[in-house]
Amino acid sequence: MRPRKSQKLDLNEAYPCPCRRRGRIVPIALTEAFGCDRCQQIFVVRDQNYVIEQLASHYSYKRAWRWNGHQWLLDRDVRRSYMLVLIVTVLLLAFCLILLATAKSPVNASATFRLLVAFLFLMGVVILLWSASRR
Repeated sequence: MRPRKSQKLDLNEAYPCPCRRRGRIVPIALTEAFGCDRCQQIFVVRDQNYVIEQLASHYSYKRAWRWNGHQWLLDRDVRRSYMLVLIVTVLLLAFCLILLATAKSPVNASATFRLLVAFLFLMGVVILLWSASRR
């Protein structure tokens, strides 16, 4: 099994391109950056030489990778992940909606109908937040 721990990048060494092409990223002289000899992408080194980040990108967000000695792993930083926010939001909404659904309302609606509406609304919010977090 290959190690999952990140290794520090050597600024004088060439690595395979993380964009899944057959190119190699080589150090750019006098900078802390790498350039791919095949796809012409530029990657900046950050986080004390543990992470490379793609500079010019057609993505709406910057992609970053960590080197484990054998392959590049996508850098899934907690700050960039919406999953924790999604879970907390869903739990908070579920709690509020269940409280609202079980409360007595002036309209003569059954509790089952209110719980069903609350559940459908919650599922809509979950799907909306999930699709937004996928980018």
